[in-house]
Amino acid sequence: MHRILLIDDEPGVLAALTRLLRHTPLVVSGQESFVKVEAFVSARDALAHASEHVFDLVVCDYRMPEMNGVEVLKRLREIQPDGARVILSGYTDLNGLIGAINEARIDRFVAKPWNDFELVSALGQILEIRALRLENESLADEARCERGQLSAADLELQRLERLEPGITRVEWGPDGSIVMDDAGLWPGTLA
Repeated sequence: MHRILLIDDEPGVLAALTRLLRHTPLVVSGQESFVKVEAFVSARDALAHASEHVFDLVVCDYRMPEMNGVEVLKRLREIQPDGARVILSGYTDLNGLIGAINEARIDRFVAKPWNDFELVSALGQILEIRALRLENESLADEARCERGQLSAADLELQRLERLEPGITRVEWGPDGSIVMDDAGLWPGTLA
């Protein structure tokens, strides 16, 4: 089952997307696949949630009050580099689209209002391309491990980081202790 994160400041848009994705299977690698959808009206809340939960795909509105979609997806790329990213927008801002492609490395731009069939098809294609990319990276890592260019420990750290973003990032104090912030969180974790 694929996990999809939706971020849009308009609750009606989130409700429509959530309903569509929960009731319409995506076709990935020739097989129908239902998805688990989590939706947020707040970009900050979504980023905090994504720092603790892995998503295969993020669909984010471009214009939001807290921060724009490019900034959100750029931060998500830092947290979860393997996740696919889609910008959803009712505006055709060419500079914003170029920024999204260059800075956030989005996989697709979808215009509002969207066509349900086209959106579901596009998301299925994006997830299929993501699966192929991850498989290719895994095979390349195994080959590097066999050639001695990558240690088994580093390969395991990469695997763990994919499963639990941030788990391998530890900030050490000068005395060898683990540094945590005042709230008892690891540095870089969003509260």
